[in-house]
Amino acid sequence: MARVDVVMPQMGESITEGTVVKWHKKVGDVVQKDETLLEISTDKVDSEIPSPASGILADIAVQENETVAVQTVIAHLETDAAGVAEDVPQRAVAAEPGAAPSGGAVQEHAPDSAQSPGGARAPAGPAREVEDVKGEPAKAGRQPGQAHAAGSGPAPAAGAPGAEKREHKPDRFYSPLVLSIARNEGVSIEQLEQINGSGEGGRVTKKDISAWVDARRASSALPRLEGRTAPAGPEPSVPMGLRPVDDAALLAKYPPPGHEVLQMSNVLQRMARHMVQSVQTSPHVAAIHEVDMTSVVTHRSRHAEAFEKREGFRLTYTPYVVDAVVRAIKKFPLLNSSVEGDRIIRKRFINLGIAVAADNGLIVPVIKRADEKNFLGYARAVNDLAVRTRAKKLTPDDIQGGTFTISNYGVFGTMMGTPIINQPQVAILGTGAIARRVAVIDEAIAIRSLAYFTLSFDHRIIDGAMGGKFLAEIVQILESFDPESAL
Repeated sequence: MARVDVVMPQMGESITEGTVVKWHKKVGDVVQKDETLLEISTDKVDSEIPSPASGILADIAVQENETVAVQTVIAHLETDAAGVAEDVPQRAVAAEPGAAPSGGAVQEHAPDSAQSPGGARAPAGPAREVEDVKGEPAKAGRQPGQAHAAGSGPAPAAGAPGAEKREHKPDRFYSPLVLSIARNEGVSIEQLEQINGSGEGGRVTKKDISAWVDARRASSALPRLEGRTAPAGPEPSVPMGLRPVDDAALLAKYPPPGHEVLQMSNVLQRMARHMVQSVQTSPHVAAIHEVDMTSVVTHRSRHAEAFEKREGFRLTYTPYVVDAVVRAIKKFPLLNSSVEGDRIIRKRFINLGIAVAADNGLIVPVIKRADEKNFLGYARAVNDLAVRTRAKKLTPDDIQGGTFTISNYGVFGTMMGTPIINQPQVAILGTGAIARRVAVIDEAIAIRSLAYFTLSFDHRIIDGAMGGKFLAEIVQILESFDPESAL
């Protein structure tokens, strides 16, 4: 019986500790290699940690909401291959060969039982009952190849999972877990064969297919400027990772059932401190301009279908705004600065933060060296960051070093807002929803696609004249959009 230590991973050079947010498995559960074992939170980012090996979760040493130093043993796995195989038909899927873990480190006390590097293709006929990601039995259904016609669904994005095309490989191995996810997500065999596998011999692991599915799902849910309603779906009873707590003093003051006492998540606590610090540090001033987005809307409508077929994800309005912001910053570089006492630190590079609404709160991943990219580079970078944010695959480096931020609250239907500056930056652009409204154009009444953009800026170094000119430059670039400069 091999025993494997699961340790608190170090998510960055400056990270010294982590908090266990949630265990996805309980003691006694069968766990597959690369299957999500737990979620952790650091002062930089929240992450899902995959299991370093296949086996049974023998014990949990660190409970939820406990904080420990990196490399601390937080759980143990028993990885006896025979024992796990006997348990599989009743409790989980067969062990899946996979890539080296990207999360918790592993220390083995004894060698694992030998595992055959080969594997046959899943047999035809009814699939046996298999646990899905949440540990619940998957409903019986068709094989992945029957889910959709060949070639249905979006093609993989360039640079994203499955970007490189594969030749048809009828003998390629797919584990029961991968086949179960494919059935439930409507992924055809043809699409499976396009996914680049990171497992042994190029096999597709749970992590690979989950990333592909996340990319496909996120392409239809990326932040967009257009729209008035939030995405459809059931309203969560406790949003943003909040959880009920048993606080006797507060429960006496706010008795149930008329009240509910909730504990802020780690992300929400850090965001709250950051926002309070920003308001206390910078005297905020806001400038608001109306933007005629008709040319941009027309261009996107004409090219959206071809773009999605070529790139594998949807063309949104965000890259258009990113392009305008980068060009405006080059003309007004003081907006790309920070303040140290009575000194101004002007950045000669542009690292653009894009606020993304995730399940556990607002995250601002950064497009590094945005000034060196073109329109297509912006579109790919925005898609990549959005997918990895929602899949909790960001690294600490992904959310550090921003020099200017764009906040797109228009995706929720908000017409106008006044965002708080993301310190130590000196400005942030808020983009409202695009809506068709009546406008006067050259003494004539017309229906145009209009939006309100808000620039919040630090009045210590940016006065109203510069802030207004900077915002007017963004408006001018978008309203005189040149189709030849984009795609």
